[in-house]
Amino acid sequence: MYQLPLPVLPSREARAAMSGALARFRERGAAAEPVVFGAHRKPEAVVIPFELYAELLPVIEDLEIAHLVRERAAAGESVPLSEIAAAAGLDPESFR
Repeated sequence: MYQLPLPVLPSREARAAMSGALARFRERGAAAEPVVFGAHRKPEAVVIPFELYAELLPVIEDLEIAHLVRERAAAGESVPLSEIAAAAGLDPESFR
């Protein structure tokens, strides 16, 4: 495993480091050290091995769903689908 915090490279150095990073990604897979870069040594982006991205994708999707749930909950009271269907003259049970 790699040590945190990772060094933050300026974008020019990150570009130069990319071929070496790809070689590390091929060799070490998801365990390879990512490349962190940004302006003025402030982390703004990261390049990770695709294998790691694939492992993280379900977690990323869960976080996106959680964000939507929080956003919708903060928007106020909701109306149950059964009430909307009834107002439109539909029977929700007929769709099962």
